[in-house]
Amino acid sequence: MDYVSALVPPVVMAAFFVGLIVTIVKSQGGANKAKEDAVVDAALARADSARQTPRSTEN
Repeated sequence: MDYVSALVPPVVMAAFFVGLIVTIVKSQGGANKAKEDAVVDAALARADSARQTPRSTEN
């Protein structure tokens, strides 16, 4: 029975890993892709504008 207890954790981890990969692959694209891309583009534009805004130096 030691071999069963030694094999269960890797098999369970492998099953969860495969499930995770399948979920990631299935969630790529689809109806929400445009919305997700718009959110990322807005965040990048906001970060870019914040970086380019000159800071005022008050003495």
